[in-house]
Amino acid sequence: MPARENLSFLLTNRIPRRWLTLFMGWLSPIENPLVRTACIGLWKLFSDLDLSEAKKECFTSLQDCFTRELKDGARPIHPDSAILVSPCDAIVGACGRVEAGAALQAKGFPYTLADLLGDAALVRQYGNGSYATLRITPAMYHRFHAPHDLRVEQVTYFSGDTWNVYPIALKRIQKLFCKNEHAVLQCRLAANDVLIALVPVAAILVASIRLHCVDVLLHLRYRGPSRMPCDAPFRKGQEMGWFQHGSTIIAFAPEGVSLCEHVHENQRIRMGEPLFKFDGEHPGRS
Repeated sequence: MPARENLSFLLTNRIPRRWLTLFMGWLSPIENPLVRTACIGLWKLFSDLDLSEAKKECFTSLQDCFTRELKDGARPIHPDSAILVSPCDAIVGACGRVEAGAALQAKGFPYTLADLLGDAALVRQYGNGSYATLRITPAMYHRFHAPHDLRVEQVTYFSGDTWNVYPIALKRIQKLFCKNEHAVLQCRLAANDVLIALVPVAAILVASIRLHCVDVLLHLRYRGPSRMPCDAPFRKGQEMGWFQHGSTIIAFAPEGVSLCEHVHENQRIRMGEPLFKFDGEHPGRS
């Protein structure tokens, strides 16, 4: 895996990332059987792609395979209302407490919440809180879901670059998450009015984010408003959107919500498994 990631970094650091991403945006929806079969075949060759949990066996295009749904019941949702579950399948990256208004993308590479979130009120909200970086590899399930019963109140979109998000890039490119295209979803939990933030970050080949709470596709050609007020309720585990490929979601929680004890860097986690927990009792606990 390190050799593959080194090669990926070298290749994507030497090519026009934007144009390659736009090319993939054109290629992946093509429904020609030969193109589809060749693209999925190459994908399987260079990754550990496993389609055994997919809801359907045949796909119309590469994009249809990337954004596949899973069989019903493939991802049980932890039922305890004191638990916020992982919104996606991922490998846990840097995680822990926010310190001095900053989080880590990798050891020795901090970024400020102000640079990522672009909102002073949100920076104050999570100044003493916790965060978890969830990297979705290209072979993983690419849809993301509500970590708790919540309501999305606003989406803020930031256009940007498309660096790859392999660990080797995170150790070399300062403030990579802040530079890449990303969105900030402000989510208010239904049980106790706590405000959390989910930050989907796009990457090379992946600069396209679909959210159910806004009726637009966020991608490199998007030129609409950057702040989009919402009033979109989601149940715990309900699908919120998807990436067109694979990338990263960074989750932020305020003081009073902390990472579950078992969560650690380099851990594989599945959507629906415990990620954060409320400290002590809270309203609505089952």
